[in-house]
Amino acid sequence: MVLQVSDNAKGLALAVASSAFVGTSFILKKIGLRRAAKCGASAGGGGYTYLSEPLWWAGMSTMLLGEVANFVAYIFAPAVLVTPLGALSIIVSSVLAHFVLKERLEKLGVLGCVSCIVGSVVVVVHAPEEHMPNSVVEIWNLATQPGFLAYAMTTLLLVGTLVLFFERRYGQTNILIYLGICSSMGSLTVVSIKAIGVAIKLTLDGVNQAVYPYTWFFLMVAIICGVSQINYLNKALDTFNLAIVSPIYYVMFTTLTILASGIMFKDWAGQSLSSIASELCGLTTILTGTILLHTADEGANNSAALLPWPLDKGSISWCISLSSDNLLKNVEEDYFVALQNSPAPV
Repeated sequence: MVLQVSDNAKGLALAVASSAFVGTSFILKKIGLRRAAKCGASAGGGGYTYLSEPLWWAGMSTMLLGEVANFVAYIFAPAVLVTPLGALSIIVSSVLAHFVLKERLEKLGVLGCVSCIVGSVVVVVHAPEEHMPNSVVEIWNLATQPGFLAYAMTTLLLVGTLVLFFERRYGQTNILIYLGICSSMGSLTVVSIKAIGVAIKLTLDGVNQAVYPYTWFFLMVAIICGVSQINYLNKALDTFNLAIVSPIYYVMFTTLTILASGIMFKDWAGQSLSSIASELCGLTTILTGTILLHTADEGANNSAALLPWPLDKGSISWCISLSSDNLLKNVEEDYFVALQNSPAPV
């Protein structure tokens, strides 16, 4: 007797496998970036030493495998089932980061992760069904309508502003700089890949789409935006904790992708008021979770800055000079460097 497996079950299995692969890829890439930083300039500092690190390539290969599994999952199951399961990659990467990378996620961070996941799932579940174009020419007509042109120009302007004026000054301290660039470019990557996917499917069905210049234009956009997306994701991973990068990246990328797809393919036309209200509630939950994650990250960094040495060993005493501009600190253990300067202690 042959066991019959439903298409939804196949899609579910592929989506779960995709999340496991993607979540694991973050860990492998993070380890590769750490090793590469010891041999040269880090990715956060503009270096590309990681390209010679095998573990980074293992992470990229694992991520590619996960994306392929996710793409195939959409063949067997509807997007409402497959897309929310992408949040499982956050759980996988956070748990592995805790045990493998020793990046502890505080309770407030856990609450932020849960809020982000719940909000993202609500938005995705209530997102309207998209219309699948019948040709790459139809996609080009959609892409050149005023609404999506305004979104694309706004996105490129935002990315250009972040790169030129904010990346160098705030990129190492504000996670939204790298991830904002990464997610914005990622939304353009997705709509371009959708166009390429439609072209490939129609070509395999006997309707050649390679004769249209639009197909090659979308391919060029996908490559440029995809490379930029990976580059800034690497910088974010190299600079900040994975447990913080993963959920924020998921939230921003998912939200911007839904927005770009909705504008381009007119997915929100005819949507019920209850669905719109649910999406707004989901977005509010996402914003709340993002704030909680930032609060947890800043709290951990402040604690580390205030307590950079073991206070349970030895004792500390200090004195301040009233007649000098220099601050004199004497420590009875080797936790500070004593600066000798004169006056009596206050």
